[in-house]
Amino acid sequence: MAILLTRWQLALCGVSHASADLPAEVHWKSVFPHTSMPKALKHRLLQPAAGNKPWVVTRKEDSINDGDYGNADPSMGFGRGSIISRTNITMYFFENDLYPGKKVKLEYFSKAKARNEVPFLSRRVAESIPFSSDEFPGILKLFSLKPESREAKAMNRTIAMCERRVIEGEDMYCATSLESLVDLSVRKFGNDIQVLSSEVEKETENQDFSVANEGTILMGEKDIVCHKMKYPYAVFLCHSLDKTAVYRVPLVGKHGTKANALAVCHRDTSAWNPNHIAFLLLKVKPGTVPICHFLMRESLVWVPNGFAH
Repeated sequence: MAILLTRWQLALCGVSHASADLPAEVHWKSVFPHTSMPKALKHRLLQPAAGNKPWVVTRKEDSINDGDYGNADPSMGFGRGSIISRTNITMYFFENDLYPGKKVKLEYFSKAKARNEVPFLSRRVAESIPFSSDEFPGILKLFSLKPESREAKAMNRTIAMCERRVIEGEDMYCATSLESLVDLSVRKFGNDIQVLSSEVEKETENQDFSVANEGTILMGEKDIVCHKMKYPYAVFLCHSLDKTAVYRVPLVGKHGTKANALAVCHRDTSAWNPNHIAFLLLKVKPGTVPICHFLMRESLVWVPNGFAH
């Protein structure tokens, strides 16, 4: 079922693009006066007020498939049965696997129709909408949803993830507007930062890639990774973990499609749930070796400027 957030989108679009910047764009320029807003953020500011694209995509709805964050939650434990259907997908790998020619299979990475394109609301509108487990019944009424619907279950998981306890060495927050996404990131790193996202040269059904010869670039060793969550409007769960590295990895598909993917490598997993799917897949124990994963194209990464090498 598609949810058309016409009333919220109309509130979002209170200022026309043709006549002036949206409030989020004004806020961006006040924080980053010499940096254009990245496409990964700007395309979420204004969406048509009518349409029929569902915000919960058609892939299987389960607790380990919420964007790429369900798997990236370091506090989450998994049963061994949950990895049976995922052994042919490159979910986790070792840091020394980032070498030219390494083959990877990235589910949903290059498939446009698998993405969740809901827009940001303005901060004013987003802060007027309840966002907590205590207020969940009222949230469902606001969006005219039944508790047993797929959308309601996805929303409930998103709120639960945003309210979970952090592990040792982790900072976490959920941003419900672009303004809050910017402010919370700047609060941690200052405004000499940049936001990165994975990019694909062209849309393709292909999931098979190899690391290209151009060379992997280390973009930073301090980061905030923001995962796009399933919700009727744009909500990002952002977290940073101590001793984490971010790489930009050039990829080439089997039909020649090029991509620049972001890979995050966690060099200290000692505080992770010992039943996390990464340990089950790689057959290692917490805190023994760095563990990496690619990010979906919907995810964003904030890193300080001037580090890449």
